[in-house]
Amino acid sequence: ARNYDALPTCAVFTVGGAEVLLTARQARAQGVPFRVIAPEELRTLEAVGETLAIGARQDGIAHFVDQQLTVPPPHALLSLRVTEVRPPYADFYRAALGGIDHASRSLHQRGFAELDPSEQHDFVDRLRQSKLEGWQGPAQSFVYGTLRNDAVDVVYGTVEGFARLGIPYMPHILPQRSW
Repeated sequence: ARNYDALPTCAVFTVGGAEVLLTARQARAQGVPFRVIAPEELRTLEAVGETLAIGARQDGIAHFVDQQLTVPPPHALLSLRVTEVRPPYADFYRAALGGIDHASRSLHQRGFAELDPSEQHDFVDRLRQSKLEGWQGPAQSFVYGTLRNDAVDVVYGTVEGFARLGIPYMPHILPQRSW
């Protein structure tokens, strides 16, 4: 059995039929194929992630979430795991990202990924406050919080992320190598 908790910021991705350990950023840079989330959902996830935490797209939020949806639910590093949402977690992401795109099309006649940054920020602020009319999906503020957690984990949940914030990284157990 694989120890999925051994390297918290690295994950097992399948590249050319072989399993390799990569960060989500590396998986994105290498163009690792997605296995669970559909292309339109991925564009929305990246755009929302980038709106919530600058750098989330480049740091591989879509690869992180997609890969975590392939591991056994008790080993997923998604914050969704410690909520009352029951697996499969892909159902939540499909409903949440579909709800975002549906609400965006109702409000702006375009999917969320096609909005300009100002419109995206306004939309996410409405999502945070549960003020999107005609919403179809999981509770708006819960979607906001879950996707924000994913974005923050990818951007700041590493030694380098702590350094970007100017915060000393003080782990309980120091990783054997840099993430």
